[in-house]
Amino acid sequence: MAKQSSNTPRKSSGIALDYGKIPPQAPDLEEAVLGAIMLEKDAILSVLDILEPGSFYKESHQQIYEVAQNLSRQEKPIDLLTVTEELRKLEKLEAVGGAVYISQLTSRVGSAAHLEYHARIVAQKYIQRELIRVSSDIQERAFDESTDVDDLLDYSERELLNIAEGHIKKETIKLSILLKTAIEHIEEAGKRKDSLSGAPSGFTRLDRLTSGWQKSDLIILAARPSMGKTAFVLSMARNMAVDHNRPVAFFSLEMSSIQLVNRLIIGETHLASDKIRTGRLENYEWEQLEYKIKDLEKAPIYVDDTPAISIFEFRAKCRRLKQKYDIQAVVIDYLQLMTGSKDSGSREQEVSNISRSLKSIAKELDIPVIALSQLNRSVEMRSGNKRPQLSDLRESGAIEQDADLVLFIHRPEYYGIDVDEEGNSLKGIAEIIVAKHRNGPTGNINLKFIREYAKFVDMDDTLAMAEDDENGFTIPSKMNHDEGANSLTNSDIGTNSGFDESAPF
Repeated sequence: MAKQSSNTPRKSSGIALDYGKIPPQAPDLEEAVLGAIMLEKDAILSVLDILEPGSFYKESHQQIYEVAQNLSRQEKPIDLLTVTEELRKLEKLEAVGGAVYISQLTSRVGSAAHLEYHARIVAQKYIQRELIRVSSDIQERAFDESTDVDDLLDYSERELLNIAEGHIKKETIKLSILLKTAIEHIEEAGKRKDSLSGAPSGFTRLDRLTSGWQKSDLIILAARPSMGKTAFVLSMARNMAVDHNRPVAFFSLEMSSIQLVNRLIIGETHLASDKIRTGRLENYEWEQLEYKIKDLEKAPIYVDDTPAISIFEFRAKCRRLKQKYDIQAVVIDYLQLMTGSKDSGSREQEVSNISRSLKSIAKELDIPVIALSQLNRSVEMRSGNKRPQLSDLRESGAIEQDADLVLFIHRPEYYGIDVDEEGNSLKGIAEIIVAKHRNGPTGNINLKFIREYAKFVDMDDTLAMAEDDENGFTIPSKMNHDEGANSLTNSDIGTNSGFDESAPF
């Protein structure tokens, strides 16, 4: 039997130990970069956003680059003499190889013509080393039986995101190019019949005020419980996907995906909620159900009901949804149920980090992110006018600061106010208050909230809905023989018809 060579890689715990590998590095290019920086004035400016001292493999090169970086910050010249003198002051000259080595660096390059190209290769080698480090660390933690799997996934996601965000930077773009892109967007918006530049909510007057939900915007929709937050964004997601064929991602942290779908079915079919829950439908109602959900079946709505989803997992899922389905908007129900970094300290700091991350995700994916938020109890404590204010946003002032738009839902009927100052009925009226609009006007929009269907519609749509129910596919239930039982009138809108008044809509 042949004796195994001592150079043959051995196996331990099922993992091959590959000897002979060295970390990715490019010492010659590191020397070329450092030499070019000291050779030409202001050469370092072209690599400051590409390289950090830690990007270099050799420790001596890290120290030399750090000195050059500090000289640049102090607006001092960077050359052979200044770098050598600064290293001497710091008592690091001999550690990096002495004055002779510094002079050799400048003699090995003729100019700084290829500096940026060389710097990017050095940066790529560093990213490769970081990926190896992180993957090795993840592997070690994975073999530790005491490690919580959820913590490991969170750590892995965070570390990989840190590498991506820290070293894959966006290029600076010349203004003329940006102007050309902006003009193209204006021209495209002008060609649209609805004059919207963003994703439509499906609510006519609201879209006129906002011009649609704009790309990279963080939109906060806040209200007290039972005001209809979920019903509003669900109606909006339906409008965007069904009426405008815009792919929408819906993250439901409070309700299950089936509960959400049941809400959509009720709103689309106008069948009673108790019948949908119990499944006790007549044959003609099954036909009505199958006929009216055809549009929903084709709607590009993607639902995720992961409870207490972390901001890191949320970011990763949004990236995949954008890549796979080209989603045009993301809805989160609701912000306070998300989890952030465990080292945030207080809950207020955690919510602040979540808010900033949501804005970052909206900007990265170039889509609007619509997040629901709770209001604190100060609204209930106020006498007289119960309209929400920006100061009522719960847990963190950062939400107001980070948001591009802040909207409130206010239903006077909820507080027992049935008529306005002019004597007009407020039954079923929902006031959408645009309290903050970073790039446009603020204002108030009235919508109809139809409680029995848990949906919001334009004020002008309620009569059309009534006529559709009377003349369309809907047939009055045989379980209720009252004449006109299924006819919808203005006096019926907003009445309780099977939905719990305390339900967190």
